[in-house]
Amino acid sequence: QVQLVESGGGLVQAGGSLRLSCAASGNIFSINTMGWYRQAPGKQRELVAAISGYHTNYADSVEGRFTISRDNAKATVYLQMNSLKPEDTAVYYCNVNWFVLRSRYDYWGQGTQVTVSS
Repeated sequence: QVQLVESGGGLVQAGGSLRLSCAASGNIFSINTMGWYRQAPGKQRELVAAISGYHTNYADSVEGRFTISRDNAKATVYLQMNSLKPEDTAVYYCNVNWFVLRSRYDYWGQGTQVTVSS
């Protein structure tokens, strides 16, 4: 079991910045990938960014504006969000996952609201 605690969401004007944090506890030694997803009202949950080792990947819509990083000593993943746009408004969820053979194990945070006003 892994527990995830998120922080850092809030209300910001367009063009502003926010930094999300997600601290993991429990069976952290199994974690391979850490990442962030988001879900806007009426839309499906989508991957925003993920980091595995030194490899990162980003959704096209946030490439160049968001940066994901990870502190393994603290078992914490961060998402620095710059140049925020109203369309970035969503609930952001932290995710950690790993594979055992062909089975993927996912754990989710409770979600943190990010609202960008125009």
